[in-house]
Amino acid sequence: MSRDEKFLVVAFGGNAFQTKGEKGTPEDYWRNAYRSAEFLIKIIEEGYKIAITHGNGPQVGIIAEWMMAGLKMKNLPPMTLDIAGAMTQGWLGYLIQQSLYNKLLEKGLLGTKVKGVVTVVTQVLVNKDDPAFQNPTKYIGPWYEEAEAKKIAEELGWVMKPDPRGGWRRVVPSPDPIGPIEIDAIKKLVEEGFIVIASGGGGIPVIKQDSALKGVEAVIDKDLAGERLATALGAGTLLILTDVEKVYLNYGTPQQKPLDVMTVSEAEKYYKEGHFKPGSMGPKVLAGIRFVKNGGKQAIIGHLFKAYEALKGESGTRIIPD
Repeated sequence: MSRDEKFLVVAFGGNAFQTKGEKGTPEDYWRNAYRSAEFLIKIIEEGYKIAITHGNGPQVGIIAEWMMAGLKMKNLPPMTLDIAGAMTQGWLGYLIQQSLYNKLLEKGLLGTKVKGVVTVVTQVLVNKDDPAFQNPTKYIGPWYEEAEAKKIAEELGWVMKPDPRGGWRRVVPSPDPIGPIEIDAIKKLVEEGFIVIASGGGGIPVIKQDSALKGVEAVIDKDLAGERLATALGAGTLLILTDVEKVYLNYGTPQQKPLDVMTVSEAEKYYKEGHFKPGSMGPKVLAGIRFVKNGGKQAIIGHLFKAYEALKGESGTRIIPD
């Protein structure tokens, strides 16, 4: 399959909607969604075709907390994480869909360069025997102080760990994605000229049970699922946007060193040496490695606020073929 560098899959981190320290009000969400749409518009104006995926770490955890509060106050049954994940796809997909639609309309791009914006509720297949179910590592939900986190863990039976980016958060199983179930529909929409928002939050995790699909209690990493989506769509570039400008060696130490470019072999070497933590930069680098090894032309990891600059090689870290 030939790859077009001007066809991108853009993977937004959770900070595209709610940054640390914000209360997470509807006003916060809309402001952040429109800001993210602005970065995308600059890219679309330059003739790039895009598909979008996004994280849901804070939001799926918030939904789980709402459910627990409902259980305590009104004896409402809590939903499972797969259902919570589906809820976030509608919630965040709607925010991106409307803000991007309005920006495309404002710039005169709707109906010319882009036919429309569509969110696809996406199931992503995982292996029912994935070892991740025995070792939760994926951070979800809001940040807590250590004492409060330990109290919540005791009360609710959740696994709480310190987040490398600060504070304590809940961790849940994060199985490796195999691929999106709805890929044929997504491809058709992309071919017809729509911007598709898909595999949100890493997709709704499902397993096959006697050939039928069944949701499971987990959250898939959105970058690893984004790679599966980008590879299946034949994108040339995977653009992973987060809250740091570059990938670093020895991050958080006096010896930390920013990286502008890594070949796949270099990235694999650094990954195996443990430079990239499992709960933060690790999945992003692994997604980049997989994407390029699977035929992608480049993976770029950069800051959300510098998406355009990262695409132009003025910011971020590139992973390229050997």
